[in-house]
This record gives sequence, structure tokens and C-alpha cells, in this order.
Amino acid sequence: MLLDSDAESDVAYELCQVVGRAILPYRSSGDFGTAFFFQGGDDPVGESLLTAADLVGGSGGELGLRTSVTEPAGVAPAVISEAEIVPGWARFAGDGVAVLPTAGLHRYAGDGGWRWRVQPVPAGIAAGPEVIARLAADASSAFVLAHGVREDGSRPLEVAIERVVRDGDAVLITTELPPGYVGAPVFIVQAEPTGEVSPYCLGLVLPGVGEHPVATFDRIRAVLPATPGDI
Repeated sequence: MLLDSDAESDVAYELCQVVGRAILPYRSSGDFGTAFFFQGGDDPVGESLLTAADLVGGSGGELGLRTSVTEPAGVAPAVISEAEIVPGWARFAGDGVAVLPTAGLHRYAGDGGWRWRVQPVPAGIAAGPEVIARLAADASSAFVLAHGVREDGSRPLEVAIERVVRDGDAVLITTELPPGYVGAPVFIVQAEPTGEVSPYCLGLVLPGVGEHPVATFDRIRAVLPATPGDI
């Protein structure tokens, strides 16, 4: 669904309000990216941190913390080394996805005297096969919530309003995104048979040149049951 510019701005604003605290900056081996919390169900075991597989597996991985995603104020560190989190990332290179069960993140917070205050992307808006099938070669509005990389090294939360198309089995963002956007969630809106317009999280941004493939949620869901969790 392609929206006009005013409607796109409204959707971008609403997404920031609803899931803005799901999004965190990530860095590994000199590569900058984004990760986000996903809640696969009502059970806490279903909560995971998701990013692109190409970002993880190297040395020195760090997850950045914004002050808005922890409480009480001033207690949590600015970054968490992934080496301190057990269980760590499960990497599914064939699907382009990396999954971190959040049990270790919650233990780390508890040991440090703070807790997470996040807004995970809920399972109810994760795009199913029928949503992906409705995408076409005609461009639809896409919204990427990510932590970009500014010249001064800061990593603010940003929204890129782009275009997404389906080319056979591939779903693509039709332009090259700035540094820091790989791993970020991609949102769209679609008209329902009832006439209502609903938001969906299409998946996450994969690396690309000139354009970016999207690891859609049918691929993400396929690897989530295989991910170990111990909460």
C-alpha cells in the first residue's frame, strides 16, 4: 500500500510511539547495525532480540542502551557486551537472521539492580504469509526504525520512509539505507477486506548494495522454535 506523504508521516509517528522502545543500537567488529525486541507470545519464553546474522558472530559485540529502555534512571550501563550474555546469539545464516533469547538480558539487568522497560514488537503484527503474498512489484510504503550513525558517533533512533517491492520470492527495499540500518525492523500498512488499514512488521533489513533484501517474518518464525531459551 503506497501512502501519501502526510499519511506516511502519521504512520511513522505512531510506530515510534508504539514500538520505539523495542529498538536498540548494535555494534560488532566495526559494523554498525540495529536490533529489536520481539514478543512471540504471552509466555516470557517467547521474547527474543532479533538482528541480521551478518552482524553477529565476530568479536567485541555491544548492545547500546537508551535511557528510555531501562529503569530506574541512571543505573543501567551505556552498553552491554554480548560476551556477558548467556545464552548468546543463535545465528541462522541461511535465513539471514540472528536470535538472542532475552533470558540472559533480564538476568544481567537484575544482577545490576535495574530492569528493562521495552516495547517488544508483538506477534500480532508480525506479517504472515498472506500479508507477504499481497506485496507486489508495485511499490508500497515501508518504514524502517533504526539507529543510524551520525558524524559525531551518536546513534539516535530514526525512521526512514522507503519503498518495498516483491520480486518473485524476494522482498526488497528499493534503495540503499544509511550505516546502522542493517538488522532493523521494517513496517508496512495494508488495507484489510473490512476496509480497515493495519500495520505489520514485515521483517528485518539484510545487507545489500543499492537495495536491501528483507528477511520476512515467515523466515524468522521458522527459526524461532529452534532457538534455545531458559527463562
